[in-house]
This record gives sequence, structure tokens and C-alpha cells, in this order.
Amino acid sequence: MHLLEPREHPSQLMKWLSPFIALLAMLCVGSLLFLMLGVNPLQALYIFFIEPLSSAYNLSELLIKASPLILIALGLAVGFRAKLFNIGAEGQLTMGAIFGGGIAILFFEQLGWWILPLMIIMGAIGGAIWGLIPALLKTHFNAEETLTTLMMNYVAFFLLMYLVNGPWRDPDGMNFPQSVMFSESAVLPYVIEETRVNASIFLTMLAVAVFWIFIRKSVSAYRLEVSGQAPMAAQYAGFSSRKAIWFSLGISGLMAGIAGICEVAGPIGQLNPNISPGYGYAAIIVAYLGRLNPIGIVLSGLLMALIYLGGELAQMQLQLPVAITGIFQGLLLFFLLASDALIENRYRFAKKKQLPAETVHPTA
Repeated sequence: MHLLEPREHPSQLMKWLSPFIALLAMLCVGSLLFLMLGVNPLQALYIFFIEPLSSAYNLSELLIKASPLILIALGLAVGFRAKLFNIGAEGQLTMGAIFGGGIAILFFEQLGWWILPLMIIMGAIGGAIWGLIPALLKTHFNAEETLTTLMMNYVAFFLLMYLVNGPWRDPDGMNFPQSVMFSESAVLPYVIEETRVNASIFLTMLAVAVFWIFIRKSVSAYRLEVSGQAPMAAQYAGFSSRKAIWFSLGISGLMAGIAGICEVAGPIGQLNPNISPGYGYAAIIVAYLGRLNPIGIVLSGLLMALIYLGGELAQMQLQLPVAITGIFQGLLLFFLLASDALIENRYRFAKKKQLPAETVHPTA
């Protein structure tokens, strides 16, 4: 028998080293996986983690993929600090794209500086609404937010499918499930020539700065953390757990919604079923890998974007399956959680209980 026994004083240094330990373990297991697939591990790791950094264009693609991951992870980190586990960022991203994309479709033949800001505002509102529905279910019906947020991902996806296959389908799109391409007033301007880097990176930089100030200086952030780590102490101090739930899930949804509209108004330029390659789920790993800290989230977001790019290159150059990207993401999360568990707890073997020996009475 074995047990995990909580440590009295977990090492703060090891907590910060945990992401690096998880990354190293992921690389080791990934190398074994490449060997099993008959691929040279050194070549595969080079394609995965070095080649995406080898040109200016690849670096620009890294920024494009990292931007939505960072935006979503910042919002998720607020809820995670309050021990609210929002698994619905993928659906909230989709709803942000629908709300904001609907404005672009509504004013398709019009020009105006106000269209793009209105799209971003509506995208934020759409994501926030999708985050507040689980908050309502939790505060009024005690529904588990992990399940409700996850299930709402599918509702949002099927709503998108209905729209791009029905009322919002491009009449000149040869029956493909997609909307019209957005007009010039409804797309984010490019900021680096000959690349796809657009103005969404400025929104991301602003969000990082705002969340850093919020976490470091705000009383609300302190209340959220206390509500998550010590609910009884928070209740004694007069902190409202309901307000924490509404605020956390609302902010998480809002940030995911902004990421969604930045995707469809940026590199995609229209609504279609392939808005996200799983950014809402990958951002959960980004948030935890970054230790729920804005600066750490930026670094882990870049790493996750690197895995996405490396996975695409590995598919093209090594004919590896598309699932290889998800495998690396899963390995990273697994080893991160395992490292954290062993940092917080001590692994002990429990002694087996021995039954008392029966007294044997001699027979007469």
C-alpha cells in the first residue's frame, strides 16, 4: 500500500522549476515515441522545436498562434485562482466569433471605422454571456462548472455549424459551410509586411499589462484567491463567493470571446467550422504551465504555439499523423500535474497491517 502525504513546506523553487521538469520529461517520452514510429528523434525534435524559429515568417506565425492562447489563458487564470475550473473556453471563443462575425456580415457592404471596434465589443459580450450561463447554473442550482462549461462547447459549435450551413452561408461559396469574406472595415490591419501578423498582438500586450496590474495591485484578485484557497476564511471576511463565481467565469468568457473575434477578423477573415484548432483546451495547459502568472502565461503561450507549428511541419515533412500535436500537449500537461503532485505531497509506502497470530491450544 502507498499514500501521498502532504508536505508541511513545499519548495517554492521546485514549484517554479516544475514546468521545466515537465518540458524535459515531455521531450524524453516524445523521443521514445518517435523511435517507435520509426523516425529519427533528433531530426523530429529539430523540426518540432527549432525549425519553426528559423525564419522571420515562421516567427510571425508563432506570434499569430500565441496571441489567442495568451488571451484565453489570462482569462482562465482568473477563474483557476478562485478554484473555478472553466473547461468551456473553446465554446466561449466560438460564441465570440459568432457575435462579432455577425456584425461583419450585417454590415458587409458598408465601410466605417466603427465596424471593427463594434465587432470586438460584441465578441467580448458573446464570450462573456457563454461564460455567465454556467455561473448562473452554479450559483442557483449548484451545477458543477467543469461539466456545464464543457457541454456548452458542443452547443456553441453546433450553433456555428447551423449558421454557416444555413442563414449565414456565402451564396457564392460553392455550398461550402462558410460565410462571406469580411470587408476591409471588418478585418484587423496587418502590422508587419509580408506576414499575417495583425493588430491583435497589441490587444494581447494590453491584456497582459492589465492582468499583471490586476493580479499584483487589485483587492479583487486577493479576494478571488482567498475564496478559492480558503472558502471559510473568505466567508468570515465577508467575501461573496457568488460574486467571485460570476466575475471569474464572466472574465474568462470575455477574454475567450475577444480571442475568437480576433481569429475571424484576423488570419481567417470569415466564419467557418475551423475557427480554432483547439485553442480553448490548449489554453488550460498554457495557464497552468505559466503558473497562473501573466508573464509566465506569455512564455508558455509561445511554447504551446511552437508545438502547434512544429506539429504542422512534422506532418508535412515526416508524414506524422495530425494527432502528434495533441500527444505532445497531453504529455506536457500530464508531467506538469505529476510534478506538482509530487512537489505538494510526499510519496510514502504504508506498512501492511499484520493480523494477530491465532493462539494454538494443545489438545489433550
